[in-house]
Amino acid sequence: MQDIIGLTRQQIAQLLASDIPDGATVNLGIGMPTLVGDYLPSGREILLHSENGILGMGPAATGNDIDPDLINASRQPITLLQGASITEHTISFAMMRGGHLDYAVLGAFQVSERGDLANWKTDATNAIPAVGGAMDLAVGAKQVLVTMEHRGRDGTPKILRQCTYPLTGKGVVSRIYTDLAVIDVMPVGLEVHAMKAGVTEDFLRSITDAPLHFPQSPRTIVVDDTGVPRYAQSTR
Repeated sequence: MQDIIGLTRQQIAQLLASDIPDGATVNLGIGMPTLVGDYLPSGREILLHSENGILGMGPAATGNDIDPDLINASRQPITLLQGASITEHTISFAMMRGGHLDYAVLGAFQVSERGDLANWKTDATNAIPAVGGAMDLAVGAKQVLVTMEHRGRDGTPKILRQCTYPLTGKGVVSRIYTDLAVIDVMPVGLEVHAMKAGVTEDFLRSITDAPLHFPQSPRTIVVDDTGVPRYAQSTR
């Protein structure tokens, strides 16, 4: 078993943020996805949406910028960009369901090899099921990007041949960002786009329940001296 230090939650969000193209409209879901708003590259015009009725969301608010009436889907204080709009839920959900979002960034408990998403209910007896707007986002966004740890706290795989938890959406996930890899959901199955430096194909296969396909030159994720993750040369 390899002794690999994976990306932090912040670094996963930062790597995903670097992949969002200019001009995109993006919803950030509850949990790790909300961190993406703090790492959007300067110079790109990216419009952030929050299901509670915000279009034009800025980074997290701190200090004197905190307004208790301005929060994201995780109930964290946020800022607004110039020109932002605030709507009530029916209009916000119409944006989500109507195909107006280029990307939805969602957390996940499990993802299957077909891109099935499970992120609202587990088997834990003390867990409170909470779907929120995840089902609407999963089917309404043009692409769904998932952020998650590659394994559970007990070491069990979270990327599976078939989800064992109730599904949020079937065949909806486009790409998975974990602490160890970036994986695309393709017609042939799961294709590894990039791996954290030091991770081998055999190790990644050993901690993933679903079969993995590797292109000839998967990219390498490196972390610089300041803690910023980026793509480097291929692993081969």
